[in-house]
Amino acid sequence: MSTPEQHRGRRRPRLDRPALVALLFGLAGIAYRLVLTLYTVPVSNSDEATFGLAALHIGQGRAHPVFLYGQHYMGMLESYLAAPLVALTGPSWPVLRLPMLALYAVFLYLIHRLTRRLCAPWFATLVVGLLALGPERVVRDQLSVVGGRPEVKPAVLLMLLITVGLAAGTVRRRRLAVALFGLLAGLATWSDWLILPYLAVAGLALVWAVRRELLGWSGVLLVAGFVVGVAPMLWDNLRAAPGDDSLSVFREISSKAGPVPGWSDRIRGGLLEGVPLAHGLCPVDGCGRWQQLFGLLYPVLLVGAGVLAVLAYRRAAGAPRGERVRPVVQLALVVGAALTLLSYVRTPLAATSPLENARYLSVLQLSLPAVLWPLWVAAVACWRGTVGALGRLTGALAAAVLAALTATTLVVTVLFATTGFRASRTEEREARQLASALRTNGPHEVYGDYWTCNRLIFNTDESVVCGVLDSDLSPGQNRYPPYWRQVGRAQRPGYVVEVDSPMERRLRRLLADRLDATPVRQLGGYRVYHPDTPVRPWR
Repeated sequence: MSTPEQHRGRRRPRLDRPALVALLFGLAGIAYRLVLTLYTVPVSNSDEATFGLAALHIGQGRAHPVFLYGQHYMGMLESYLAAPLVALTGPSWPVLRLPMLALYAVFLYLIHRLTRRLCAPWFATLVVGLLALGPERVVRDQLSVVGGRPEVKPAVLLMLLITVGLAAGTVRRRRLAVALFGLLAGLATWSDWLILPYLAVAGLALVWAVRRELLGWSGVLLVAGFVVGVAPMLWDNLRAAPGDDSLSVFREISSKAGPVPGWSDRIRGGLLEGVPLAHGLCPVDGCGRWQQLFGLLYPVLLVGAGVLAVLAYRRAAGAPRGERVRPVVQLALVVGAALTLLSYVRTPLAATSPLENARYLSVLQLSLPAVLWPLWVAAVACWRGTVGALGRLTGALAAAVLAALTATTLVVTVLFATTGFRASRTEEREARQLASALRTNGPHEVYGDYWTCNRLIFNTDESVVCGVLDSDLSPGQNRYPPYWRQVGRAQRPGYVVEVDSPMERRLRRLLADRLDATPVRQLGGYRVYHPDTPVRPWR
């Protein structure tokens, strides 16, 4: 990443040209996301508000949740990271998201370091440049506090860098590094199970690199570090009632009754929509035909990257372990991506809602260096003229694909920054106006739908409490039961409904002859009903 420079008797690192350009790309990406963070773009929602409320409770010492309120399989590490800031400033979307911005910066730094170690300096610069861009689907996964993905990606990259350093002999405190590897694996397991394929291949790479050391104290420290990292999940599961442990809940969610789409539909949704969306090639409303071509190309690139890694490993036979670890880690990234994609297309989510569920593929960004490496190798060979006519043609096509990927990601990012920004700001402004009006004039105990309630509570610093109802005014998904109980005790709760929604029509029918006497206010896209007596049809 740098070359040493002699300065007054001391050696000072100096960035070379590829590292300097990568630094500029990285700073641009961080600055772009800082602006988005300050303006709460992408728009907030009640899922994110639940993490924010947990951070508020943690900061106040009221609760120390292990999993997201209302479920047993999403760790709360992001809430703990945000808790000191939220406790200091109060509920605020930019403050809640600042730790995610820091994690993104760490992610960029680590993936640059790893790519330089495995591949080539200018190729690492290209990877950073692509990851600095970000349309809505990408930045939502990076900045929104919705659990798992922002923190597990840096964890895996650091684990792989530890493996490379141990194999190359550049890590001096080897046992401490192995213990840190285990701690990161445990924390990532607690935080988000989507990262398990990458944890598995990173673990295998570590075993390859230091298998003899793991038979001694290093192995003990590795297990101890993992147990410490995953301890919150283990403790919660030991105390959970039968059927409420993480495995049971996750199995129930994964096997819900209903028609299962065919493999062709799931592969089509996973490859043609999910993969391009996860890599920032499409706007959030879907991919065009030519953008979907990257989804078709993706398995081919994975195979090509795997072949290159195997050939490089065979050529390095007899070389020091520090040389052979590079193709081993490249192969680990390939296998991690393949397993992640396979696990995704096995579920109905890939076919039933590919646009919404493409977020589950955001961890594929970890494998971007391995996936694009075959294109870079072919393009560089063509540029240097070291191949024949067929090689030059292949290299030219590879260079064209790299240029098309870069241009497409840039165009989609600019479109989001110029058009999607305004739409997000409008929705956010309406949500805050609603919160301000209810905080000032009441009512302070209300019912609403899922996507209204927790965001309203967070925006009002819990001065307004909301109970979740479904569209038919039956009890909905109330993640934090104390809110539901508080609204249930209210003598005269209000009802916050979207204008002309099924919930509003149901409420008006239940009010019947009391409708004309019920005070109603319209606040943006919402109406607030405040009847004299509660409407609770479930009682």
